[in-house]
Amino acid sequence: MSKVLKDKKLIDEFLERGVEAIYPSKEAFRKKLMSGERLKIYQGFDPTGPYLHVGHAMGVRALGILQKLGHEVIFLVGDYTAKVGDPDKDTTRKMLTDEEIESNMSGWKKQASQLIDFGGENPVRFERNYKWLSKLKLNDLIKLMSSITVQRMLERDMFERRIAEGDPIRLHEFIYPLMQGYDGVAMEVDMEIGGTDQTFNMLVGRDLIKSYLGKEKFVRTNKMMDAPDGRTMSKTKGNGINLADSPEDMFGKAMSYSDQHILPGFELLTSVSMKEIEKMKLAMETGENPMIFKKKMAYEIVKTIKGEESAQAAQEYFQKIHSEKGTPDEVAEILISAGESLIDVLVKNDLATSKTDARRKVDQGGIKVDNDVMRDWQLKLDKSFNGKILKAGKREFRKMKIS
Repeated sequence: MSKVLKDKKLIDEFLERGVEAIYPSKEAFRKKLMSGERLKIYQGFDPTGPYLHVGHAMGVRALGILQKLGHEVIFLVGDYTAKVGDPDKDTTRKMLTDEEIESNMSGWKKQASQLIDFGGENPVRFERNYKWLSKLKLNDLIKLMSSITVQRMLERDMFERRIAEGDPIRLHEFIYPLMQGYDGVAMEVDMEIGGTDQTFNMLVGRDLIKSYLGKEKFVRTNKMMDAPDGRTMSKTKGNGINLADSPEDMFGKAMSYSDQHILPGFELLTSVSMKEIEKMKLAMETGENPMIFKKKMAYEIVKTIKGEESAQAAQEYFQKIHSEKGTPDEVAEILISAGESLIDVLVKNDLATSKTDARRKVDQGGIKVDNDVMRDWQLKLDKSFNGKILKAGKREFRKMKIS
């Protein structure tokens, strides 16, 4: 069994950085951590998409702190809860198939391994909730449902909203918080970590732990970071800075954040000290160019996930491509038949999601050939384009081979 450390600096970081709230209280959990008792803590991730993103990394990094302190840490894949789908604020989620779930989660352990250790003296446990949820029988489900009232379920803000707007709520959506809560019962945990969007589910889990096990379950809710497009970062939307991204793509996506996201980005996505972040805040308030700090933020995000060497290479790549208007040293080649339209080439090579999207990108000046902006979306590519570099947006480059 791993020795439990009472490192005040690490404990303070776990309790303060990126934390929205701790239930029942921060001080109660601080006392628990300082007791020297080995605790069992987990965070769950439903495989609704193939990539973990830097929003998930906040919780994974918190798990990493607890691992360093010697506690028992569990990375839980909700492969069974994903079949139900966590209720969405607008509509019932699509129920995933077994094949979709397996495909989505196939790379997660490798992605999370950049931040936590699944080996060593105190390995993080990698679990799947199919292990216990698939074994529940009708009597078990009735007992589980009897632990929570309908009134309690209707307290969830997304259910309130959908009722007010006349949108349907299906009965299986009430089951989801119970199933997530039962994860903690089955593993007999002391704490659950998750984003603020999971607060209701995690607090239902607190109720179930008290009911089933007669003990306290602490909950830590993490602040949430928007994606570069301004929406909530989401596996389903695929709009985040993904842990599987290359360092160059990660850096580029971070640079597309608005200035208002610089300070939250430092706090939530990097290891830069809060004291240093406060100095940067003051510097920007007194007129220093935010771009200086955005580049530093992008560097630190990549450094946190991929390491310093990768961050340095990504920074140099960004400088070459975006500041010096250069081209990457290695560019994937695409085969084009003479006479193919520009729009068809963009769609066929995954540089646009549809012909409509391709036309929009052309109209907005987002498509270039050897740094010349293409304005004619009806353009036919002939042999004069052979060997030239097609650029879509800020980060996609293809060398054209015309046959």
